[in-house]
Amino acid sequence: MTTPFPFTAVVGQDDLRLALLLNAVSPAVGGVLVRGEKGTAKSTAVRALSALLPKVAVVPGCRFSCDPAAPDSGCPDGPHEPGPGARRPARMVELPVGASEDRLVGALDIERALAEGVKAFEPGLLADAHRGILYVDEVNLLHDHLVDLLLDAAAMGASYVEREGVSVRHAARFLLVGTMNPEEGELRPQLLDRFGLTVEVAASREPEQRVEVVRRRLAYDNDPAGFAARWAEEESAVRQRIVAARELLPRVRLGDGALRQIAATCAAFEVDGMRADIVMARTATALAAWAGRTDVLAEDVRQAALLALPHRRRRNPFDAPGLDEDKLDETLEQFSGEDETESDDDPDPDGPGGGGGQPAPDSGPQGGGDTAARPEAGEGGEPQASGSTEQSAVRAAEPFRAKVLSVPGIGEGAAGRRSRARTEHGRTTGARRPRGALTKLHLAATVQAAAPHQRARGRSGPGLVIRRDDLRQATREGREGNLVLFVVDASGSMAARQRMGAVKGAVLSLLLDAYQRRDKVGLVTFRGSAAEVALPPTSSVDAAAARLQSLPTGGRTPLAAGLLKAHEVLRVERLRDPARRALVVVVTDGRATGGPEPVALAGRAARLFAAEQVASVVVDCESGPVRLGLAGQLAGELGGTAVTLDELRADSIAGLVRDVQGTSRRAA
Repeated sequence: MTTPFPFTAVVGQDDLRLALLLNAVSPAVGGVLVRGEKGTAKSTAVRALSALLPKVAVVPGCRFSCDPAAPDSGCPDGPHEPGPGARRPARMVELPVGASEDRLVGALDIERALAEGVKAFEPGLLADAHRGILYVDEVNLLHDHLVDLLLDAAAMGASYVEREGVSVRHAARFLLVGTMNPEEGELRPQLLDRFGLTVEVAASREPEQRVEVVRRRLAYDNDPAGFAARWAEEESAVRQRIVAARELLPRVRLGDGALRQIAATCAAFEVDGMRADIVMARTATALAAWAGRTDVLAEDVRQAALLALPHRRRRNPFDAPGLDEDKLDETLEQFSGEDETESDDDPDPDGPGGGGGQPAPDSGPQGGGDTAARPEAGEGGEPQASGSTEQSAVRAAEPFRAKVLSVPGIGEGAAGRRSRARTEHGRTTGARRPRGALTKLHLAATVQAAAPHQRARGRSGPGLVIRRDDLRQATREGREGNLVLFVVDASGSMAARQRMGAVKGAVLSLLLDAYQRRDKVGLVTFRGSAAEVALPPTSSVDAAAARLQSLPTGGRTPLAAGLLKAHEVLRVERLRDPARRALVVVVTDGRATGGPEPVALAGRAARLFAAEQVASVVVDCESGPVRLGLAGQLAGELGGTAVTLDELRADSIAGLVRDVQGTSRRAA
């Protein structure tokens, strides 16, 4: 068994360690979401936490970790007789991003259920994680159908497996911990809100601290057991402190004054719903218990706000998480002193999160407070680019609600919410023989296949005699996510400030739609003499929005170069993800300048997309009393459709779905 890296040996990251320890003290806090760049000890700290958790009492032989003091009356392995039980270490179960539904919730043997009426159930990861930790690395990349199952289990405290009238239920209460790199995309709002606390982590910029990180990691890699032994005393002290805090927790008093501060803070930051208030109350109580106090102080409420609110005040994926700490302090000051009492307890100032959980002032970027380093893109936000014909970036117009653009036909790409696709989830459209394990039984087709053979199989009882060859897998149709590739003209002809602001607002609207529909997005820009990939295909739409906001304009219009660069991006992406279909959105006035025969070159480049039947839309940005209609010609050569910028803003792309599909049918 691999020796985990000691929790107390993690250098810095005070807020991360504190958030994890608070959940160890009070699992009702609701888990932790750890956001940060790669290589910042996110996974290391989470995996190390399980070694600090107190052992749990379980019913011997129960696969669902029932508590012998209060066994689950509906446990599939029950009913359980009262008894002392056995003690085992708390589990940390990892959910792989690519796990199947059966691996998460468990598998029911449909063949035995139909033929014998037996509920033969193999528990999944939710059963393993009951009364422990469920850890999801790269949680933002988790497929939507798994997210739905996690949301159901987190809301009900139980997992349900239902197949064709056969149902199995078991308890599933766990501490949900997720880590993610925001550059790879954001979480669905529903799952984001299920995490009690959130922590922003970043690598230290202090050379001495970085040296210590490397020194400890090398020492651990050379001798894991020896390194862990050197930290055993510190680990034992933290473990004992967790036990003491758990015992103290029921005696911690959350006064009316602290409650008013919590309610006022949540109201001041306009968070949705009441979950934030409840999580803050539980977190502040856990902070007091961790510090060895029986009263919740204002400092506990402040720290609870920094951990529980940043991810709950986001309104769209372009908003950076974080809190205005000056506003927080003003709110707490306004509602302070009404019921707060000073405690005579002498909290231990040592150890992670000592002194009520306040982070050390020199501990580096912490929690939701470290948002000032993330610049707000907009007018004047970028330095003047070199060259006399270039203009600096302008602020985008206000985004609007965009209507859906979809790729025609039926795909087989990753689950999403844009175009029709054959998926594991959705409405049933037919049946087929299963390839590998049966996951979705088509009951009618199975009975129809088995019925003609009942006499030959010697059926004598009321049940059907089922063979493996009789089973039929249901085929389903749902929605897939697509690659939406934006090709944006940033040349001098687009440089009018009002027009470019409108263009950016329109693209931001489509980016917001792509976020909601779980698409990948990419951004190609062209100006001067060449085109560049401003953002390779990614699930992070906020990264695309940031690149768009800072985009300067000027120079000639190498339209052919932009289209060829986009074609190359699509070619590479097909090799990486062949099942994901693409939608190309070209934002231009249609002009092509620079080099020999620029218009003819652009036409030939466009016809590459038409030959491969790539769905495309041209947003016509031409303005003025005299219009050449070049964007419409480009759309025809692409085999797509065109819409003017004014129509895009006024109608929110009304009718584009029909236009894209109709054009593709005509091309076919």
